Amino acid sequence: MTTTDGRLAGKVGLVTGGASGIGRATVRRFVAEGARVVAGDRDEAGLAALAGELGDAVATVAGDVTVEADVEALAETAVERFGRLDVAFANAGTGSVARLVDCDLAEWQRVLDVNLNGPFLTVKHAARRMGAGGSIVITGSLNSVQAGVGMGAYCATKAAVAMLAQVAALELGPSGIRVNAVGPGLVRTQLTEGIFSFPPVVDGYVENAPIGRYAEPEEVAALVTFLASDEAGYVSGSLYLMDGGAHTMRYPDIPGIVEGALGDAG
Repeated sequence: MTTTDGRLAGKVGLVTGGASGIGRATVRRFVAEGARVVAGDRDEAGLAALAGELGDAVATVAGDVTVEADVEALAETAVERFGRLDVAFANAGTGSVARLVDCDLAEWQRVLDVNLNGPFLTVKHAARRMGAGGSIVITGSLNSVQAGVGMGAYCATKAAVAMLAQVAALELGPSGIRVNAVGPGLVRTQLTEGIFSFPPVVDGYVENAPIGRYAEPEEVAALVTFLASDEAGYVSGSLYLMDGGAHTMRYPDIPGIVEGALGDAG
């Protein structure tokens, strides 16, 4: 899959949450565009499968983005294995559905740790190893800008990472490092399979996207690859929504749809 004349030829990247979904699609795309990549994830079996598929172009590190030592080890592996670090994709994330009055503090903290602390630690340790021309991309969400019922923890963290990207762009710009965030709408991944097991919820998302469909991981990977490349050399501090136009409409009431469907079934 590797090419010597791709948009990322000669670059070294790291991807958190690289064993599945958007992360895995991005690792594949980075390699296809000429990069060598360190992929991190808690899913050791998924990492092993990825390494088996992509060979020497990929190194894998099992770890948790909420543990600073694990994130530091991921960034250091890029330097030790491939000699440098040019691109970081802070992608690992988690979901949660609970109305605020019902949300347990431990669940709130879990989402905060993964979705906000993880990107913070990735930015911190990746930037320390980057030079001019470096690029960091963070996975935000449509929920970075659009509220959803029962989505308080998720929305709060995704709004926060959009601002994190702006602050990081401000601080790291003088060193020649760009930072941006991507904001997908519904994407079919391992993380969202629970949604796809309940068709009325999927219908709610599709109905509220003017394009009338959900996205595939490879589509998000294409946008991340552009932002990582030198083609985006003057692009920094922005959130790029990739939601089929859903931000122009309203977010589906997921708890309401589920409760309504269950009530009809009863």
